[in-house]
Amino acid sequence: MVTSAGLVDRYGRVATDLRVSLTDRCNLRCSYCMPPEGLPWLPNSDVLTDDEIIRLVRIAVERLGVREVRFTGGEPLIRPGLTKIVAASAELAPRPQLSLTTNGIGLDKLARSLRAAGLDRVNVSLDTLDADRFERLTHRRRLPDVLAGLVAAGATGLHPVKINSVLMRGVNDDEAPALLRFALAAGYELRFIEQMPLDAQHAWDRTKMITAAEILASLQAEFTLQADPAERGGAPAETWLVAGWTAPDGEPAKVGVIGSVTRPFCGDCDRTRLTADGQVRACLFATEESDLRGALRGGADDEEIARRWRAAMWTKRAGHGIDNPAFLQPARPMSAIGG
Repeated sequence: MVTSAGLVDRYGRVATDLRVSLTDRCNLRCSYCMPPEGLPWLPNSDVLTDDEIIRLVRIAVERLGVREVRFTGGEPLIRPGLTKIVAASAELAPRPQLSLTTNGIGLDKLARSLRAAGLDRVNVSLDTLDADRFERLTHRRRLPDVLAGLVAAGATGLHPVKINSVLMRGVNDDEAPALLRFALAAGYELRFIEQMPLDAQHAWDRTKMITAAEILASLQAEFTLQADPAERGGAPAETWLVAGWTAPDGEPAKVGVIGSVTRPFCGDCDRTRLTADGQVRACLFATEESDLRGALRGGADDEEIARRWRAAMWTKRAGHGIDNPAFLQPARPMSAIGG
């Protein structure tokens, strides 16, 4: 039976972390996400307005027990109303923790205003430190812009500044130690993410994926890693302490690996997702969605929207099922779902 309180599923998991996609559009063309020519974007009329997003975030926080809100894309920095949305979310009670996942382009210009609006921290995608590789991976020559965004995030207090890196076999799989050295020296927290079957081309091949075990082996060849004794909870990353290094807050420096494919953490998942066009997704790999945009625009009150959201989360599956022969990749790519 669907609970009348928070976002509980039939396995007893409670979703307190909301990922909100603000747009399906992006100014990069990362090869593991979309083709070089891009994708057909959502019509503007289908995308939630700023006020609709703010209302849904408010319902999630005030009625459904959400404590963390992560704004994603596509690329959320290209959303004109981003600062307004962040500021409105920061005024909610209880105040949620607010973060942003971005490719970093334009962050050098927006970091200060986002921090002032109430943004707490950022995750910046960076898969290589080599400008030529960056261009081959993203089809854009924008590495200096990403690096400038990282510097600005740190300078404006968006701590901890986290870096998300995806390694691809034969492309950048030799860069794990270099990326970690860069992050440690600059005071950033690095997270490696296994490549997932969420590309628009549906070209993902598990046999070509760099696994969590391979990433760790590469790092341990140059660094001494110790298992993090801190409680992991619903965090997607397994973390390790890096011997001899200290984070800006004086605590031991850490590196994380998100092994969504080979080391799934579905049993502790605490996330719910809202797409830019107002669809609730109970899982990143879900093949079904529940429409909240129609309810919003049809005049539903807050409690009706909350009820629909609870019902959507109640159907969440036990796991993503990637190892199941019957697994079907979601029709939407990562850029249209939100990370």
